[in-house]
Amino acid sequence: MSKAIAKILVWDASLLLYIRGLERNWLTPVMRVVTRLGNAEMWFVLGFTLAAVGGTATEAGLRLGMAALLGTLFAQILKRSCKRERPNLRIEGFTALSENPDHFSFPRGHTTTAVSVAVALFDQGVLLGPLAMGFASLIAVSRVYLGAHYPLDVGVGALIGTCTGLIVRFVFGA
Repeated sequence: MSKAIAKILVWDASLLLYIRGLERNWLTPVMRVVTRLGNAEMWFVLGFTLAAVGGTATEAGLRLGMAALLGTLFAQILKRSCKRERPNLRIEGFTALSENPDHFSFPRGHTTTAVSVAVALFDQGVLLGPLAMGFASLIAVSRVYLGAHYPLDVGVGALIGTCTGLIVRFVFGA
């Protein structure tokens, strides 16, 4: 590992520890709910529901479903390839505030999927895009706050989500 990468990883862990130090009793349950709402399954349910409603909601539902699928797929492929361990497995004495679905941290799947959906929906109505991006940002913050991911995992997840969301927009001619 190069010195530059080692420095980045040390900075990444330090930033995670700083953010975890911001823990508040009232905020932790809120972040847990936000994280649960950001699961890929929730996005798929919402997408199928919108598609089933019909009318203008159908395209939004199809975009949401395709973005969630692409974001999740890319994140899981990279996660299984990179195999970066989660903070509670790498940092001695570190405890996450939520259960982790697997041992791998990089990139962050919740963020990838949420940002992918937000970018795909950005031009769907005056409020939908900004609301989706705001929610995606909350999801990203929640996973670092809960200690499930490093900030770098979230940043790369957001970048991948932006790319997959743009692919969906291209498919739909936006």
